[in-house]
Amino acid sequence: MSADRTTGYTDINRQHWTLRYLPPWMRPYGRLARWDRPIGIWLLLMPCWWSVTLGAAPDWLRIAGWMAIFALGALAARGAGCTWNDIVDRKVDARVERTRGRPLPSGELKLRQAVVWMALQSLVGAAILFKFNKFAGAVTLASIGLVLIYPTMKRITSWPQVVLGLAFNWGALVGYAAVTGTLSWATVALYVGGVAWTMVYDTIYAMQDQRDDAVVGVLSTARRFAAAPRSWLTLFAVLAVAAWAAAGLLARLGPGYFIVLAAIAAHFAWQVVFLKPHDPADCLAKFKANGWLGLLLVVAIVAGHLA
Repeated sequence: MSADRTTGYTDINRQHWTLRYLPPWMRPYGRLARWDRPIGIWLLLMPCWWSVTLGAAPDWLRIAGWMAIFALGALAARGAGCTWNDIVDRKVDARVERTRGRPLPSGELKLRQAVVWMALQSLVGAAILFKFNKFAGAVTLASIGLVLIYPTMKRITSWPQVVLGLAFNWGALVGYAAVTGTLSWATVALYVGGVAWTMVYDTIYAMQDQRDDAVVGVLSTARRFAAAPRSWLTLFAVLAVAAWAAAGLLARLGPGYFIVLAAIAAHFAWQVVFLKPHDPADCLAKFKANGWLGLLLVVAIVAGHLA
């Protein structure tokens, strides 16, 4: 959280190193792609790393190579997705305190510039498709519809986080397909757990905007769950852990996997118990902590192969 001189409360970090070292003309593009908030890249990347590790272990050198490829892909895909989201939401963002300082509603960039920037980032992501086998490429392209419709969901349903979860965790399928040329029930379980995980972290994220969202008519699970947020968050946390436990059983991972999974369950418990739903700073901190939770699942899969 920071205070921007023109917008008051905002989550834009103008002092982030990814912006400080850019030429001034490039900084609005960096903010449009959310380079100042890399947690989104991390959350998009983790499902890819889960399934790559599951499919390629114990070939650790091969896993490292694929992790690097997916890191570049996540950077480009998340940037293009955020740019598209801001294009669609530019009028709504202008009415929300946290988002009115973004490049489009603030007037730093014009719509045409944002469209070109989105296309350039999409081209980087498209280039990575040539590294994939045909099956993995088809699996990747199947997610485009989810990405395109997500920004509109908050206008028509109180469950836009479901669509975000379906899109953001698609890498749990793509990573495995890229390294094996197939899918498995274990990867489907990873994916389902990832969707439930997104319901937890993005509901917490949306809690920052409950007041403004109610005024402008934006729907979210944060608003829907407002009467009993901890009960709902607990439900989805339990679903995530259960699905990931099923993935470990289906993949016949060793006990090390389930030991680390217990730590993941404890992380979920910490988030839910100590969350302050009406404190934007606390909600943002809890949201960002999910980057570590995603990484713990990578560690769990590695441990499950070693034990």
